[in-house]
Amino acid sequence: MTDTRLVLVRHGESYANAEKYIGGLRSCRGLTDTGRWQAERLRDRLLREGDMVPDVLVSSSYPRALETARIIAPALGSLQVTVEPGWGEHDPGPECDGLKFTDFVEKFGMPDWDGDPYDVLYPGGETKAEFADRIAETLRRTMAEYSGCTVVVACHGGTVDVMLRIALHAPLNGKFEIHTGNTAITELVHLKGSKWRLVRYNDTAHLAGE
Repeated sequence: MTDTRLVLVRHGESYANAEKYIGGLRSCRGLTDTGRWQAERLRDRLLREGDMVPDVLVSSSYPRALETARIIAPALGSLQVTVEPGWGEHDPGPECDGLKFTDFVEKFGMPDWDGDPYDVLYPGGETKAEFADRIAETLRRTMAEYSGCTVVVACHGGTVDVMLRIALHAPLNGKFEIHTGNTAITELVHLKGSKWRLVRYNDTAHLAGE
């Protein structure tokens, strides 16, 4: 049986990245000009290399991820984008979504990112444990539906972090820290059971010289 290949693509630079606000689904305004340029560079690289032939192109429901998926789609056989909200970023909830991070800290204090994953980081939003459970369930559904396929997922830095923790059987937070670049490629291959092979992480070769 063919192994299932999961290719995670973080979205291009978003307004939330550039303006340093907490960019949940409610406040997401999509990609900046730089973010679209980054996605176009990735598209051109994929066209040039021609070695990624996915069976399905999936995106979270965030505008920044959808824009990224639609820009790179012509390099992936012009696949239709399948929206799967479960691949979305850590949901900060309605009270915190859209707040400048400095305003959030002034109001609620600096979050303890490496603390108890069941603690509340964003009042009214997901805990890190709830976020991880959502990604794990979305992964389970994806693996069941697309077993043996190559699946490209336009998603988010937090999504990539959780997926690596699942693949590496790592704790929900702490122990290591990663920083996934905009439009970076992270590729994993499912072997059997809960065993994964990490093929590449944070591949941004298309942005060399940026």
